[in-house]
Amino acid sequence: MATHELLDQDLCHRALVGRDARFDGRFFVCVKTTRIYCRPVCPARTPKRENCAFVPSAAAAEAMGYRSCLRCRPESAPGTPAWAGTEASVARALKLIDEGALDEGSVGQLAARLGMGARQLHRVFVRHLGANPQAVASNRRLLVAKQLITETRLPLSGVAAAAGFQSLRRFNDAVRTAYQRSPSELRRASRDAHAQASAAISLRLSYRPPFDWDRVLTYLGGRALPGVEQVEGQVYRRTYQLGGSTGTLEVSHQPERRALSVRIEGEGPLPVRPLVARVRRLFDLDADPAALALALGGDPLIGPRLARAGGVRVPGAFEPFELAVRAILGQQVSVKGATTLAGRVIQRCGTLAPWAHNGLTHLFPSAGALAQADLSGLGLTGGRIQALKGLAAACAAGTCDLKPGASLEDSVARLVALPGIGEWTAHYIALRALGEPDAFPASDLGLRKAAGGGTVLAASVLERMAEAWRPWRGYAALLLWTEPVLERAVSTAA
Repeated sequence: MATHELLDQDLCHRALVGRDARFDGRFFVCVKTTRIYCRPVCPARTPKRENCAFVPSAAAAEAMGYRSCLRCRPESAPGTPAWAGTEASVARALKLIDEGALDEGSVGQLAARLGMGARQLHRVFVRHLGANPQAVASNRRLLVAKQLITETRLPLSGVAAAAGFQSLRRFNDAVRTAYQRSPSELRRASRDAHAQASAAISLRLSYRPPFDWDRVLTYLGGRALPGVEQVEGQVYRRTYQLGGSTGTLEVSHQPERRALSVRIEGEGPLPVRPLVARVRRLFDLDADPAALALALGGDPLIGPRLARAGGVRVPGAFEPFELAVRAILGQQVSVKGATTLAGRVIQRCGTLAPWAHNGLTHLFPSAGALAQADLSGLGLTGGRIQALKGLAAACAAGTCDLKPGASLEDSVARLVALPGIGEWTAHYIALRALGEPDAFPASDLGLRKAAGGGTVLAASVLERMAEAWRPWRGYAALLLWTEPVLERAVSTAA
């Protein structure tokens, strides 16, 4: 059997023997004698070294004819780690695949969005993931379906649609091929299938520890969109509108399981895969603390901050358009002021939710609604109104696609081409909304002051200093922004 060139097979086996949770999701073990693949934390008896082969993704194992372990459940493993910095095109492609780019679109179309050819995309996928883009997309659909089958009461037809299958027949065939059981047989065999008594869907999303839940929740809570988002106690809640579905979701922490618990309640066909992808991005669940420690731990400025942070994550955005609007509203005003302005925009332009509970009353306005709205009398300057309407019109027309581009530079260039969006705002949107880990708003006053120990550095000086933090400059920025002793130095717009 072929082994993967980027994996040290002996090191993987030592991690398997030690059940080292830090490697969960970084590789999978294929057991030749059983033809089953497992996570490195699987509680089953450790197979002999000669019976193991290690691959970098579940898709690679599936492509070699291995079946998913029903005990350790590979669908529950943390997502592909953000080694993304070393081959960023793979990371950007995975984000688009998770949002359904290959459910109906082609590999060629996906490659074009990433600024490369289909053959080149195929090569980098095989090199880093051990499988081609279509195989990865198929595997991700399958693993989401498996999780919905075993953890929810969603009807199997709903599972197929939610996981991104284009027909019930393809869904049934894929499940039977992968697990040697029909979907209904898998559900009957699952201990979790009857755990949920309501129509809501509850799922667990794993991460690599440590995870500084309190820091992320505090950051999001201070910037929650009135009526749309809420942080109460240790729970994050929000409304959503995605595809033909509207509803609410609730996220809480399960540290003993190294996972977040997500509860989704909605009307219409639930788009579970893109909802899960957005929650993962919002809480940066695919971050790799070990890679960050290796890259930043020895830096005299960032290293001590990283050590104290205990699992830093970059709080992302559930909906990129929301974050872009929020970033424009936050230019040159305080966090509280930006929240107030956002609340006024939501009240005037948003849609009343068909329910009202827990303070969640509105759906955020669509790009089309905001482009056509009268924003006078809300306390916004003429320039700010022009910037908001320009962004909204571009998004509504499809000329501005708030999704990962071919590169960070490409994403920033697309944004600064819009009126009222400069380099700072573009990098901030790229960092939080597009999940670009190397985005770095070097002109930010807070960053320049924090990096200078109270002395404001020139932006050019900070840019040169930040070269040592690539490809994780975004994490360095967050650490500089959120250190408790430096809170007063944080940019008012951040």
